[in-house]
Amino acid sequence: MKAQRARRFWLVTLAAAVGVCVTASLGVWQLGRAANKRAWLAEREAQAALPAADWDALRDAQARGQLTAWAGRAVRLQGRWLSPATVWLDNRPMEGRAGFVVVTPLLPDGGGPAVLVQRGWLPRRPDDRQAIPALATPEGPVTVEGRLAPPPSQLFQLGPDAPGPIRQNIQLDAFAAEWRLTLLPMSVQQTAPPETAVDGTPLQRAWATVAVEPAKHVGYAVQWFGLAALISALYVWFQFLSPRRRAR
Repeated sequence: MKAQRARRFWLVTLAAAVGVCVTASLGVWQLGRAANKRAWLAEREAQAALPAADWDALRDAQARGQLTAWAGRAVRLQGRWLSPATVWLDNRPMEGRAGFVVVTPLLPDGGGPAVLVQRGWLPRRPDDRQAIPALATPEGPVTVEGRLAPPPSQLFQLGPDAPGPIRQNIQLDAFAAEWRLTLLPMSVQQTAPPETAVDGTPLQRAWATVAVEPAKHVGYAVQWFGLAALISALYVWFQFLSPRRRAR
C-alpha cells in the first residue's frame, strides 16, 4: 500500500513538474515574442521617419542587400502601371468583410526592376465570387506614394493558382516570369492619394502593421504563468496540505 502511494506521489509530482515547466516556458516564449514585436515596430517607426525613397534609392539598397530591412520606409515613385497584370488577391478580409487586395506592377520610366504595388482593398460581391469591381487604371505616368512592405502574404492553397485576374497568392518568381518582368523583392502598400472604383467604392488602405500587437503577447504570457501557478498551487494542496488536514 505504501509502495502504491509512493508511486502515485512521484507520478503526480512528475506530471506537475512537466506541466509547470511547459506552461512557464510558453509564458517566457510569449514575452520574447512581445519584445521582438516591440523592436520590429520601433524599427518600422524609424524607417517611416526617414525621407521618402525614390527608384534610385531602392535600386541602391537592393544592390547592397539592404532593401528588405527598409520595411516601413516611405516611398514616392513615378512610373506607369502594367494594367493587364493586375491581380485580385482573394480571401483577404478587412474589418470582418470579405474582399480582394488589388495588386498591380509599377514600371519605372527610366527602366529597371518593377515593384508590386498593393493599391488597396475592395469588397467582394456576395452573390458572385468571380465578379471583380471595375477599377480604372491610368495609362499615363503616375506618382505612387506609400510604404515598403514584404510581398503579399501567402495563404494556404491546394496546387498552383490558375492564370487569371483572381488568385489566392502571388509567387514573385513565377509572376515575374509570366509577365517577363524583373521585380524588386519588396512591395509597396499605397497610402495616397485616395482612389475609388468605377462605382464609387473607395479603395481601403487600412494596412495592418502586425497581426498580433505586443500587448496581446504579454496577455498570453500572463495566462501561461497563471496556469503554471495554478498547477503549483493544486499540487501543493492535494499532495501536502489536504492530506495533513485529513490526518488531523
